[in-house]
Amino acid sequence: MDSMMMGAMSKNMESMPDMQMMDMSVVQACMDACAACEQACTVCSTQMMDCSPACMNCADMASTMMRSMLRMQGMTPASMMAMLDACIAMCQTCMDECMEHADMSEVCRLCAQACQACMDACAAMRDMMMAGA
Repeated sequence: MDSMMMGAMSKNMESMPDMQMMDMSVVQACMDACAACEQACTVCSTQMMDCSPACMNCADMASTMMRSMLRMQGMTPASMMAMLDACIAMCQTCMDECMEHADMSEVCRLCAQACQACMDACAAMRDMMMAGA
């Protein structure tokens, strides 16, 4: 997302309780990681490996997390933290499943890497929110 859109989002968040001090670069990094994770998991889910159900669920969760971050109005810090925790948990499940096939499937290995990056970005977002609380 370009800097003008992130600036507009930042202005909208000024009116939201407890969300005024968010570092928009961390928000952007988390949205980007969620989008990449959704794409990798969607591709991996088509491989018909045992990890397919976890990949489909993870793709849905990462997409939901990213879209929720695009429209933070109406979100409370508690609901955002719960969503971040759920995304981290789903990415961990998917990554664990994909790692079982990573030596046989490049797609599974890349999916696991995308899940790890998404978990890291969500954890950074959660840490930033906790520091501002």
